[in-house]
Amino acid sequence: MTAVYPDGRQETRVEGYTKFWQKDLKHEAEADNQNRLDSYTDVVNGYYDGATELYEYGWAQSFHFSRFYKGEGFAASLARHEHYLASHMGLRAGMRVLDVGCGVGGPAREIARFSDAHIVGLNNNQFQVNRARRYAEKAGLSNQITFVKGDFMKLAEQFGENSFDAVYAIEATCHAPTWEGVYGEIFKVLKPGGVFGVYEWCMTETWDPSIPSHKELAHQIEFGNGIPEMRPLRLARQALKNVGFEVKHEEDLAERPDEVPWYYPLEGDISKAQTAWDYFTVWRMSWSGKLVTHTGIRLMETFGLLPKGTWEVGESLKVAGDALVKGGQAKLFTPMYLAICRKPALAN
Repeated sequence: MTAVYPDGRQETRVEGYTKFWQKDLKHEAEADNQNRLDSYTDVVNGYYDGATELYEYGWAQSFHFSRFYKGEGFAASLARHEHYLASHMGLRAGMRVLDVGCGVGGPAREIARFSDAHIVGLNNNQFQVNRARRYAEKAGLSNQITFVKGDFMKLAEQFGENSFDAVYAIEATCHAPTWEGVYGEIFKVLKPGGVFGVYEWCMTETWDPSIPSHKELAHQIEFGNGIPEMRPLRLARQALKNVGFEVKHEEDLAERPDEVPWYYPLEGDISKAQTAWDYFTVWRMSWSGKLVTHTGIRLMETFGLLPKGTWEVGESLKVAGDALVKGGQAKLFTPMYLAICRKPALAN
């Protein structure tokens, strides 16, 4: 019998997550890839049922990367990254804004405070929706932010066309089975003249899928992050244009010549921590921090405090960390392709 937790998590989804990939990622076949695309909701929900609390413990309530200035604190960097997107989009009071793939609502809370806009956060994971609502209420933002469960491949069906002044997505639409599909739905729910801003996860143009090590790296990123299929940046750009968006600004922020790279916390080197408090964040990514965390997860799962399969999902996060650092160092991967797009005022 399927164990369904009161908070929305489902044990069978967590247990089944790692089965969407071959045990040896070198043996991944097109059939495996297609199965994940066809079952993307199960892939994403299995991953986040198991990984959400690990994200919050090890990272923050904003599930994304950011650029760093020398000496800048981790939390300040995350907030600045969110402000940067909201500023480029021109978000302001009175606007109705959709957050596609809102996680537990960290960015929505920060952007609501920054812009005074009213935000609707969409997520297909009930566990995260429940947590996002609780955090918004605790922050006194329940009258400004609403969180709903839904499928970002069916936005027009849920909200109706021309219903939002702006839409943003922060490292979320990489979970979609196709970029045209999710971008097309975003285009539909935007009002004519509305703006869409996105930080997208992509493989860069340096990445070559014909090279086995490059292909394996993409599968490691998928496996460790609940992504059905990693795709190159050029396809994201083309998908935005294909569905009708006018791309007003685009840039891979990972290409900025920053002294402190975006992936530095994942390296687990506490000597690189930018502030005293950041030692704790970086330590959690170190070998000793991972040992403590994953031993704790194993014990909690054994005693029924976590769904079965949570430890395996946690182990996949180790693969993710190593792959993301490697991809960042080799310039094969970016988590911050920024695109600011507009729906034409007289859309066809």
